Formats: sequence, structure tokens, C-alpha cells
Amino acid sequence: MSTDAPPPSKEQHKLPTTAEFTEVQESAEFGELRRSYRSFAFPLTVGFIAWYLLYVLLSNYAGDFMGTKLFGNINVALALGLAQFLTTFLIAWWYARVAAAKFDPKAEAIKSRMEGGA
Repeated sequence: MSTDAPPPSKEQHKLPTTAEFTEVQESAEFGELRRSYRSFAFPLTVGFIAWYLLYVLLSNYAGDFMGTKLFGNINVALALGLAQFLTTFLIAWWYARVAAAKFDPKAEAIKSRMEGGA
């Protein structure tokens, strides 16, 4: 079995001490990284859970509405169920883009500094 991943690096990285971890955790740069991550991830998570629970509640308590035919054999329940899959994939795609553009560069800068690269 072959992979496209490069072989592990042979260079040794300096292992940070507990004090260095604590110092970075208390830094403004790390605080900003955590704030930007939380301000993106938490509302998105709450929104998706609310959307999912709405679907479950409608399925349990609004059977007539969910059984409403839209066209052919497609009803509201099927359309909303497929929308659940669509929103899951869209959220994952959106998160990957935001993380690559916003979170990963900041985290990599912190990591390289802690390992003695900068």
C-alpha cells in the first residue's frame, strides 16, 4: 500500500516545557485564536443542532405536515431529511475552508515558535 504523504521528518523538534505551554495559553495570540474558533464553531454547532432537533420534532409531532407530498412520491420529510445531509456536508466544507484560511496559519505559527522554529 502506498500513500502520497511525505516520510516523517528526521529533524528533532524541541519539546516545550509546561511553563512554555502555560505562557502560550495565556498569550493574547492564543486567546485570539480560541476566540475566533469559538465564534465560528459554537454558533454553527448550535444552529445545526437546532435544525436537527426541529426535523426530529416535526417527524414525531407533525406527521401530517411531514407526509405532505411535494411532487411524485417526494414528501416534506424526505426533502428535509436530504437537506440534513446537504447541510452536514456544507458545514464540513465551510469549516475546512475557514480553518485552512484562518485558524491553521495562526496555530502553525504558535506551534513552530514553541518548537523553536521561530
